Amino acid sequence: MTVRQDRRRGRRGAARWAAAAVAAGCALSGCGSSGGSAATGAAAPGMSASASGAAVAVAVSATPSPWTKERFQKALSEHGGTSRTAKPTTTNARVGALFSQSADGDHFCTASVVHSSGKDLLLTAAHCVHGGQGGSYGSDLVFVPGYRDGDVPQGQWPVTRIVVDQRWISSSDPDLDVAFVTVGQVGGKNIEDVLGGNTLGVNQGFGKVVRITGYPSTASTPISCFNRTTQQSQYQMKIACQGFPGGTSGSPWLVRFDGAKGTGTVIGVIGGYQQGGDTADVSYSPYFDQDVQTLYDRAVAPGS
Repeated sequence: MTVRQDRRRGRRGAARWAAAAVAAGCALSGCGSSGGSAATGAAAPGMSASASGAAVAVAVSATPSPWTKERFQKALSEHGGTSRTAKPTTTNARVGALFSQSADGDHFCTASVVHSSGKDLLLTAAHCVHGGQGGSYGSDLVFVPGYRDGDVPQGQWPVTRIVVDQRWISSSDPDLDVAFVTVGQVGGKNIEDVLGGNTLGVNQGFGKVVRITGYPSTASTPISCFNRTTQQSQYQMKIACQGFPGGTSGSPWLVRFDGAKGTGTVIGVIGGYQQGGDTADVSYSPYFDQDVQTLYDRAVAPGS
């Protein structure tokens, strides 16, 4: 029986949600797409999980240590980053860099705002916030939309909660490499009120033209690509987009992208097979099906 088949059996069975709270948050290591390595280590203190649960919601610290422009630039330079001049645009405002403090220094993935009733939800790859089997959660996570060369034009939004599938935690199933995270308010406002958000799309099929925007670890500004997806496997999508190296994990795959509004329907994120791909020119995403919808429902459920 494959991991995916076991996952399907668990979803149809009497799976129960499990919740856990971690005072210090999560530990992240090597958060990149296209070959980025996952976090490793023991489970965070105070965490509990159900082996049969379909997802785990984890509360994290809402007050991470301050991120300065120098700290952002240090995170970039430690991974061979280069500085390029670019102006923030509304097109990319809903996409940003996801920074974290880890034992290896400061790393980042990519995340994006997705519409929710709480107006506080982000979407990224699960391996950006949890190392999967044998791994742990990250700590000191902060989302910086519109990040440019150390500047934070739309502010720094602290991650307050992470929702991943328990089966990602237990088996690193690439088909479950998806995470939803909530962020706290900044200036008394929710992030979606400030930036707007993309719509979640599930069961959209393969062969779709998508726009992908992400933050490479080798540059201080985002890059974008338009291309058509293909089917890699039963539950994985594939796309050819040149120059999407580490750092772009979690980048949203948008269909029906509205250039004027800068929004679309997100049907994937860089992640999944090979944690997004082992070359910079081919990327992968888990296929967004009912499992992702269920994960989203858990993330937006009142009191969860």
